[in-house]
Amino acid sequence: MKIKKAEEIKEFLLPFASELSLSVEDVVIKQGKDPSITVFIDKAGGVDLITCEKFHNAILEPIDELDPTFGAEYTLNVSSLGADRPFRKDEDFISHIGTRVEVKLRNSIKGKKFYDGILISYDTKTVGLKVSEKDTFTIDLKNVLKINEYIDFN
Repeated sequence: MKIKKAEEIKEFLLPFASELSLSVEDVVIKQGKDPSITVFIDKAGGVDLITCEKFHNAILEPIDELDPTFGAEYTLNVSSLGADRPFRKDEDFISHIGTRVEVKLRNSIKGKKFYDGILISYDTKTVGLKVSEKDTFTIDLKNVLKINEYIDFN
């Protein structure tokens, strides 16, 4: 199935998101038996189901006019990035300095591939993590598979 590039779809949707004070964070295209386009949105204060529904309704007709799949059927999904969304942009890291995060590593550090601790620093190449009063270290971002806000289920 031929489909337009995710970046083209994202750019097309930006004005509609802006009207609702939203940002389009990502567009994920799934091809195959049940093709779909999933649009991930965000806004200050978070995204709830009602917000997803409003944006879905706002883009339903315009995206059909864009015809991202050149006439082929697909399912359009709108979603938040979720509470455990990975940090991708500088702002994600900077806004979480001083908060507890979870870090999943490619290669182990001190015998472990998973840490949670306080994010104490960030630059474009490394993050600083404080895992205890006596244990603070710097992690090369190339070694990070995923870093996100810590979620306490208690």
